[in-house]
Amino acid sequence: MTLRYKRILLKLSGESLMGKQQFGIDPQMLVHYAVQIKELVAEGVEVAVVIGGGNIFRGLQAAESGIERVQGDYMGMLATVINGMALQSALEKKGVYTRLITSIEMKEIAEPYIRRRAIRHLEKGRVVIFGGGTGSPYFTTDSAAALRANEIAADVILKGTRVDGIYSADPEKDPNATKFDKISFAKVISMGLKVMDMTAFTLCKENNLPIIVFDINKQENLKGIISGEMIGTLVEG
Repeated sequence: MTLRYKRILLKLSGESLMGKQQFGIDPQMLVHYAVQIKELVAEGVEVAVVIGGGNIFRGLQAAESGIERVQGDYMGMLATVINGMALQSALEKKGVYTRLITSIEMKEIAEPYIRRRAIRHLEKGRVVIFGGGTGSPYFTTDSAAALRANEIAADVILKGTRVDGIYSADPEKDPNATKFDKISFAKVISMGLKVMDMTAFTLCKENNLPIIVFDINKQENLKGIISGEMIGTLVEG
């Protein structure tokens, strides 16, 4: 198979791990992701993953429970590590070599983030799972994905969502919303479309790192994108 992208960063939301549950981790979703990632590795794609933690804890919701913002953000970062451990386990059951790397040191369960070491793992065909966000409060896992993707010189960020791309309005609310196959960074900003948070989006724009937003729930989508099919919405230029 001809590869359109050699090194990717896959961004998954924590909520996607819930499946049809109200919270937590659905084992079927872990298998769903592990199978798709294994297919990419088998084709020679270097895969890094960033997962959110919203299925366990959201830092932004912490204030409502009386927890201060910074403390809540750190709790959210720990939630991403739990999700990373779960995905690591699912991948290893499929025979995929992985490394869980965290921005907050917890040496008993993961490696600390060292850029050159992370790149070396990718070159050796290991799936690198980045946990712990950026390691600092006030940043989302979107920002962590944009930061790590740029640091490891990824060819693209693949943002897996519930919808099949970027629309002019919320397709779940507006039946007249139109889907974009390709859109520029400037147009996304001018139209006020929500792709990633602005910090993450600006980081990608300034470094000319393309983003593809696609439906992660369709089994064949990831492999299709890698082989060059027009799936989802491409943001570049």
